[in-house]
Amino acid sequence: MGCILLLLSAFAPRLVLVLLWLFGGNYLSAPFSTWILPLLGFFFLPFTTLAYAFAWNQNGGNVGGVWIVLIVIAVLMDLGHIGGSARSMRRRNS
Repeated sequence: MGCILLLLSAFAPRLVLVLLWLFGGNYLSAPFSTWILPLLGFFFLPFTTLAYAFAWNQNGGNVGGVWIVLIVIAVLMDLGHIGGSARSMRRRNS
């Protein structure tokens, strides 16, 4: 099941966040102290939200070392996704 979610997260991170929220137990609630951060992550930074939850759960509640690299890559993926969408909208409107 984990491999399927990993592959699906590359194409539909918001769907994976919803599936983890529904069926993942405390996979998303453990790393985040409130529900606001995962909700904001769902709308604005879905890759980063998934990467932080994964890093936090895999490293026993500590995000550091090589896991920071994963989070930085996820931030870059989110920024690339946002930038690509903005460029597409700019081309469509002109």
